[in-house]
Order: sequence, then C-alpha cells, then structure tokens
Amino acid sequence: MQLPEQRVIPALRITQYARSKAFYLDQLGFAMEWEHRFEPHLPVFMSVMRDRMRIYLSEHTGDCQVGGLVHFVVENVDDWYQDFLRRGVLVTEPPNHNLGFCQMTVTDPDGNQLRFMEPAR
Repeated sequence: MQLPEQRVIPALRITQYARSKAFYLDQLGFAMEWEHRFEPHLPVFMSVMRDRMRIYLSEHTGDCQVGGLVHFVVENVDDWYQDFLRRGVLVTEPPNHNLGFCQMTVTDPDGNQLRFMEPAR
C-alpha cells in the first residue's frame, strides 16, 4: 500500500520543552528535524518527524491551545503498538479493530491526543 505524502503540518502546544522533547523523541521514536528560539530564554518552536509524518511542537501560547488531536495514518497499528510498549509508552486506548479500521490513541504529557490509524483493507 502506498501512503500519501503529507501536505499539512499540524502544530501541538507543549508547556515544558524538556519533558515534551523526551516524550516525542525517546518514547515515541520521532526524530528532531529542527528547533528555533528567538532568544535562548524564549519559548521553543520545533519540528519532529517519524516515517515521513511531521508535526510541529510549540511553547508559544499564541500558536494553539493544549488538548489537540492529530491523526497519523500508518500501515500497521499493531506494529506501532508493540514498538510503543517496548519504549514504555502508556497507550491511552489500545488498538481497536472493531471500527471497520484499526486505531489506537496515545496522550502526550500536555494532554494532546495522538491517534494512530490503519486504513481499512
């Protein structure tokens, strides 16, 4: 199956840089693409990516509010689930195959929901 190229980049609000960076990179397995601060003591805006899926994480209060929801379309939710369990991620909603497709949800330290969905076959 060929997944479409991402053409929209969602942004999620984070409140503690170090905690969010550890969660997204160490636990979820995203890679840091870049981060930006206007000055060393100011809020961060960063880009993280995994499997061609990119999201922005922002400490800037005017960008968005905490409690967002992002859907990630992946080829195999169960594989991601096993990877998250190996990394010690607390999965909020484990894979559910009873929806006509499969999905699971992970919640980040700020309450943003990350929903991983597998297309119906």
